[in-house]
Amino acid sequence: MIHKKSSKLLTIFSFIIFIFLFFPLFLIVITSFGKNSSIQIPPVGFSFKWYVNIFHQPMFIAGFRMSLIIALLSSVLALVIGIPAVYGLIRSKVHHYSWFQSFFLSPTLIPEIVIGFSIYQALVIKLHIPMFFGLLCGHLMLGLPYVIRLVTSGILLLDQNIEEAAQIYGCSKLESFMKIILPNISINIIGAFMMCFINSFNNIPISLFLNNSEIHMLPTAILNYLQNNYDPTVSAISVILMIFTTIVTFIIDRFTNIANTK
Repeated sequence: MIHKKSSKLLTIFSFIIFIFLFFPLFLIVITSFGKNSSIQIPPVGFSFKWYVNIFHQPMFIAGFRMSLIIALLSSVLALVIGIPAVYGLIRSKVHHYSWFQSFFLSPTLIPEIVIGFSIYQALVIKLHIPMFFGLLCGHLMLGLPYVIRLVTSGILLLDQNIEEAAQIYGCSKLESFMKIILPNISINIIGAFMMCFINSFNNIPISLFLNNSEIHMLPTAILNYLQNNYDPTVSAISVILMIFTTIVTFIIDRFTNIANTK
């Protein structure tokens, strides 16, 4: 009897959390179809004109392109740097391994707006590095901790005897890494890439400091648009971003399932 009551309470609590999370998203969706030139709840009429208006805003198009480029590049770089770093620290049995891991995870402890301001001061102002590379470095720091954490868990759960057996049968360390380690942690790598990409694409604090007249990320472009406009175009582009993120997550989930079945 007690078990049934606790199960019902858990179901009710889960339902409340579900409503709390999805109700704001529902409001965004319905306001994106309103006819009036301002966001109203409930919306008046039904129209797709605000979705059409998105493609009439060059800043949105350029921002989407730049966000996509930065997210892809920073995610790939985070994997290229993070995977060998984790493998080297674990397999080389480096002294004070936990210190190095804490160092790689330290960006998660620092507010993102501080990271953006620091990179702007150090790289752009002091070293005169182009803004694009400063922005890429900022998003790389944002994604690297996800790679470190997920890849570490994957390698630690992998039986080291498999790798040693491959080396006994003639594989070099590089070959065993490519043929044994990477295929067996592919799910962790895909998950790390997804986390890096989504967090980079939707990031605001770091992008606020690392942009200029030629470089605009999509989140900052939306904020700039909101300074002068309060029409449902913002709701419409938010819906498109939700759909885009859902599609990316679905595709990566499919690849993960395929890798898992193999």
